[in-house]
Amino acid sequence: MFTALSRKTSLLVAASLTVATAGMVATVQSGDARLGASAHTAAEAQQGATVQPRPGGVAVCDEPGTDEIIEVPDKGAPDSGRPIWVRRPPTADSADLPVLYLLHGSTTTHLTVKNAGIGPAMDEAMCRSGVEFVIAAPFGQEVGGSDTEWGDAVDGDFSIETFVTEKAVDAVEGDHRRPRALRAIGGFSMGGYAAAALPLRHPELYSQAVSWAGYFKVDDPSGTFGEDTDAHAPDQLLDEPGVRDIRFMLIEGKGERTPLQEGSIRGEAKRFEKLLREHDMAVRTSFPEGGHTYDAWRPSIPEAVGFLTEGWSGSAADDGG
Repeated sequence: MFTALSRKTSLLVAASLTVATAGMVATVQSGDARLGASAHTAAEAQQGATVQPRPGGVAVCDEPGTDEIIEVPDKGAPDSGRPIWVRRPPTADSADLPVLYLLHGSTTTHLTVKNAGIGPAMDEAMCRSGVEFVIAAPFGQEVGGSDTEWGDAVDGDFSIETFVTEKAVDAVEGDHRRPRALRAIGGFSMGGYAAAALPLRHPELYSQAVSWAGYFKVDDPSGTFGEDTDAHAPDQLLDEPGVRDIRFMLIEGKGERTPLQEGSIRGEAKRFEKLLREHDMAVRTSFPEGGHTYDAWRPSIPEAVGFLTEGWSGSAADDGG
């Protein structure tokens, strides 16, 4: 819990640069606005679909977020339903409160993300950045044990992409449906792949993506997508309509060595960064110490939350090519 006054004061001082940046929201055009020609983005900007950062001055500085597990009926899920770990900051829910959907890896679950301390780490980063948000981590496995790739199975056994993009949004946001500008998606490993693929496939839903140790081609050992792989490959979707203004942050440990069916995750961030810049899209990369573990990814959370805050506040720098 963040209850010490001295700690809050130090966070206010440490976040002075963030305050200065936030003060420019009304006068500085974001790099994303320059890059995108999307009508829905322009309309949301006119409606003020941004938040004002208050570094060190938000409720989560004094009280941690609260956790709950909700379960939603879904094909291919356990009989009790497909669970979602939801962590909400201690502030009233509203359509102005951003949401980060967070996807786990191929051999883990939503509880792995929860138990890795991601919630408290993000609470602290929210306090420093001055923007609170909801974290929602769905369960992406299916009862048959297939490697789902967060997709809809071509044989119809499970529909996890549909769950994430429809049912999870309904369950988490309820009557407070967020505008696209305040909705982001992130993930780890296989979830990092999906955090790139899903916004490119559903650009009307997400304005930002953070991929930890993701890969940006199809790696589908269970054949979830059948022969239709290009439609699910991030590196093949950059010319799709409505995607040009999506902001990407790519995080890959310097010690990454995880093999794929072809090649490795190592180098995928730099490869995809190059493709994004060639398409004049906004991208930022980070290469923390460590390999394919939460111990390597957790220290990058403040940087990732800062990146998201820039987008949600309308103060994003030009990270394009």
